[in-house]
Amino acid sequence: MASVAQIRGRYQNRKRSGSEATTQPARRPHRRALEDQLASLKRENDDLSRSMYEAAQVQRRLCGPRHLRAGSYEFASEIFPVRHLSGDFISLLQMDGDLVFAIGDIAGKGLMAGMWFSHVIGMIRRQMSELGDPAAALSAVNRELLLTGLDVPLTTVFMGRINLESGDLMYCNAGHPPALLLRENSQVEELRAGGPVLGAISRASFVNARARLCPGNTLLAYSDGIPECRNESGEEFGAKSLLNAARTLSGGKPNVMLFSLLAAVEDFAGSQGREDDVALVVLHRFGQLQIN
Repeated sequence: MASVAQIRGRYQNRKRSGSEATTQPARRPHRRALEDQLASLKRENDDLSRSMYEAAQVQRRLCGPRHLRAGSYEFASEIFPVRHLSGDFISLLQMDGDLVFAIGDIAGKGLMAGMWFSHVIGMIRRQMSELGDPAAALSAVNRELLLTGLDVPLTTVFMGRINLESGDLMYCNAGHPPALLLRENSQVEELRAGGPVLGAISRASFVNARARLCPGNTLLAYSDGIPECRNESGEEFGAKSLLNAARTLSGGKPNVMLFSLLAAVEDFAGSQGREDDVALVVLHRFGQLQIN
């Protein structure tokens, strides 16, 4: 005959196994609901990633062609956002036989800067098309930004208009890192003149300055994401390293120079991820018309 303790133990075992049997089916619907929620979140994330990718492609198209040949001139440009959307931008258009280009940096990163991207490029193109003068165009853009009444992001821009016959360059630098004009004799001219950053001072004054792109010369314009790129030790690539690399590479094809400079920055950074968007423009004037 079983003892009282044995009978109690058997009862508790049956009760425990019955409880487990009844809770198993109850868990299955809960698990299925979680799986459905995860699948739904994955679909939403995939849709968002696809939308951001498509928006980034639109941004790049708004910048104009990556590569352009016009007579003895060759132009190459690229933007590399640190997140999906870029706050750095490039604009390129031809006007009355001249080549007009701009490179700029909208403060901030990601979606916020990306939302201002098309608005700022649109204003720059419209004002330049109407006024034809870099300083006047940037002054108008500055006024238009401030008249929105919004908390507009500060924006730096370097804009140039080059006569393709003479090589005469009229430019205005609105708080942007100075473009570099590389001569054949290794001399470098920094193009700084212009005015303050856009979106800061309502009655800011902007002026044009002039330079000349002679045969064999290269103009290099860049955003601060290049000199401020850091390596694992926290050191910055710096404007001096950029200049040294540019001197070594100047005189060749702009596409080659552009990607070689970007490779030099990536090599310097090593495993350290980029912290800012990058934009780069290379404009070279060959000594004669390029056929290939």
